[in-house]
Amino acid sequence: MTLLTTPTSHLSPTKESPSMNDHDDWTGAAQERVRHYPGTASEAAFLLGGIGTGNVSIGARGEFRDWEIFNWPGKGQYMPFTFFAIRTRTLSGEVRTAVLESEIAGPHAKSHGYFNGELAGLPRFRTSRMWSLYPSVFVELTSPDLPVTVVLEAFTPFVPGDELDSGIPGAVLRYHVTNLTEESLDVSVVGSLTNALGFGGYDVFGNLKLSGTPSNVLREEEELTGLFYTSDDAPGTEQFGTMAFATTEPDANYRPEWLQGQWTDNAQDFWDDFTDDGALDFFHSVDAPGSELDHFYDFSYLRLREKIGSIAVPKLLGAGGTETFEFAFTWHVPHRPKGWVEVDADLERHAAGGYPTIRNHYALVYEDAWAALADLLGRLDSLDARSRAFTRSLYSSSVPDVVLEAVATNITVIRSHTCFWLEDGNFYGWEGIRNDVGCGLGNVNHVWNYAQGLAFLFPRLEVSMRRMEFLLEIDEHGAVPFRSRQSLGEERWKMVPAADGQLGAVVRACREWRLTGDDDYLREIWPSLVLAMEYAITTWDTDGDLVPDSQQSNTYDIEFYGANGMMGTLMVAALRAMSDMADGLAESEASADYAEKAARSSAALDALCWNGSFYVQDLADPDAHRYQFGRGCHSDQLLGQFLASVTGLGHVLPAERVRSALSAIVRHNLRDEMRTVGTVQRVYALNDEAGLVLCSWPDGGRPRFPFGYSDEVWTGVEYQVAASLVYEGLVEDAVAIVTEVRARQDGVLRNPWSENEAGHHYSRSLASWALLTAYSGFTADLGRGRVRFAPVVEGDFSTFWSHGKGWGTYTQTVGGDGRLVAVVEVIEGELGTESPETPADEVRIEAAGARV
Repeated sequence: MTLLTTPTSHLSPTKESPSMNDHDDWTGAAQERVRHYPGTASEAAFLLGGIGTGNVSIGARGEFRDWEIFNWPGKGQYMPFTFFAIRTRTLSGEVRTAVLESEIAGPHAKSHGYFNGELAGLPRFRTSRMWSLYPSVFVELTSPDLPVTVVLEAFTPFVPGDELDSGIPGAVLRYHVTNLTEESLDVSVVGSLTNALGFGGYDVFGNLKLSGTPSNVLREEEELTGLFYTSDDAPGTEQFGTMAFATTEPDANYRPEWLQGQWTDNAQDFWDDFTDDGALDFFHSVDAPGSELDHFYDFSYLRLREKIGSIAVPKLLGAGGTETFEFAFTWHVPHRPKGWVEVDADLERHAAGGYPTIRNHYALVYEDAWAALADLLGRLDSLDARSRAFTRSLYSSSVPDVVLEAVATNITVIRSHTCFWLEDGNFYGWEGIRNDVGCGLGNVNHVWNYAQGLAFLFPRLEVSMRRMEFLLEIDEHGAVPFRSRQSLGEERWKMVPAADGQLGAVVRACREWRLTGDDDYLREIWPSLVLAMEYAITTWDTDGDLVPDSQQSNTYDIEFYGANGMMGTLMVAALRAMSDMADGLAESEASADYAEKAARSSAALDALCWNGSFYVQDLADPDAHRYQFGRGCHSDQLLGQFLASVTGLGHVLPAERVRSALSAIVRHNLRDEMRTVGTVQRVYALNDEAGLVLCSWPDGGRPRFPFGYSDEVWTGVEYQVAASLVYEGLVEDAVAIVTEVRARQDGVLRNPWSENEAGHHYSRSLASWALLTAYSGFTADLGRGRVRFAPVVEGDFSTFWSHGKGWGTYTQTVGGDGRLVAVVEVIEGELGTESPETPADEVRIEAAGARV
């Protein structure tokens, strides 16, 4: 192999990537690879917002929905009077106005119709379609009634490895307006945003309940002019916060507050003002007396508390021309409850003031929303270029389109309310979220076992979770609770540790060390890892063969007994990881001891559980304990192999038997139609939908009461199996599984950007990232200076890669002479080696203007 390194290579990076200037050229090709959702896809909702900041979503009609910026989940929360609209005027004076959304499709069965805050009666575009090139979402609006087409482009900056620049509490909105006529058009785009600070829900008329009195002002500074929203809520309370709204266009006009009238005065006055000339008067009032009703009834629509601000931007569009109208808004609600508020008792405690507050991490970075807005717009060119660089790199991956979709859409989990990032520097995760509160408290290790996206994109955040487990939560015996509570000042979780969670955490500790090359981190947690491994061996192995066979609490919320593939492969993988980490610390004797234990454990597991086709549970009587699976074909039987493959630890069982077991899982557990299953358990796929059930019994022997989720379909497990199939070269079966997963997320029945299990944006779905590492064969062992690419595709192939020191692309092509040539492009950071391992005959390392 010949290695060629460009002179600048990964040693002299810079911040911006000039090669991103050809955005329009690659966007069209990438757009053809992604699914488009019609305006009738009412479940489609794309999250905007940074890591640990909260969110607002864009729906398939182009509407703003699911306002979740107040430190709580908020599915279904809408913001009255918050929308964008357009006005066009021809040279002959013909005026058209419309909300920049497609028409509301229904159902229209609300008891009181649509409240005036929803402005459902205003004209809208006839049709829309939505697609995403992460982190951007696009909505195209068309209508025969209007002389323009409009494409909304919305995003929050996203840069792998840079959690700060990926954690901005705000969003950028660009409305690209194209003139369809053969004459010039006067066009104005207006955005209106309600001051919702102190949000406490809605009254019976759909108006906001606010804890304080809001105030909107026009703020003019040398580098930034916009609207700044405050309230008189007390600093330090959960209700306190600020919002900001601006445009980058120089010729904007502003109305900080709409008319404060009765009934629909505010909206009528605003719409008439905008329709008249496309510009906004700074202030309107009314002197004529209104209704006497407000003297007798406390109806909110007679005394609206909302303060709505608007910004309008006018432009002249030439015949057939396109102009972009750019806006941005930010929020800053710094204080959240310090604790895991989930069940009714927690909510009652919270209502009684039983939780202190703690700040979001972004509150350390920004004093208020204005500071966040100034930073976002002040560095927008750079943030945009770096985000586009990520998009281009990711979508250049030559994996099947449906695989790329699964990889990209689930990144959303990291920036959803499933995750939060606090001032203590720690990153926390629920299992998922309910509509208005979290679900599954405490970085649940047996669920986060499956998640891979965070570790590869933002490994420092994942490292903080390992530190919590092994420096704070672990007890003196080596038991690691599967829920982290003490870092938030709450009592340690007392239930027995989850065997899969604890063993998996050991493997993931190794994964984080390899991805970052951080020897200090490894030395810091090493004594705890040794203690945790000793606990695992002495607690879960009763006969000395190093195969777990005692009570094994696990991710199915029950306990397994007896040897089984799931726990056994995790034990082997954990021992293999301990050997690898000991070697990294130059503890050769310990490394050899763990390696010998791993070999013994593997051999014993294979002898106990292999049935000639797959791995079963070694249990004389599966009905002696409820919730076992006995002779069943368990979809998670190779979970430890999955983690070992992702980490780069090799096979934990004979390779040919791993492939056989995976094929058996597909053969027996992948159902073409879920209507054939017949289950009383929870349902995530049904009727004519396909899905991979968690267990089946092809040879009979189903226990009277098998484990309680055995008939269910979990996307995280489907991705775990699919990625494992790719690692073993069984690509066709892998694509079949991923295809059925994504077919269910069609925007009509389910949200493409939220794969649910015990909650929206379920963390287990981050297993989909492993599809990319499996296809590319990418592993990093930065402490030893090793980076490896081993694609399952022998010929032309390209992929995105990332680790703790940098990110970029890998491309291999077959030349005319038959030689395989590989190019490793470093876009930001460094590769971590000057000699990457690849199957190519020649390797070239190129820097694309990266930043250390």
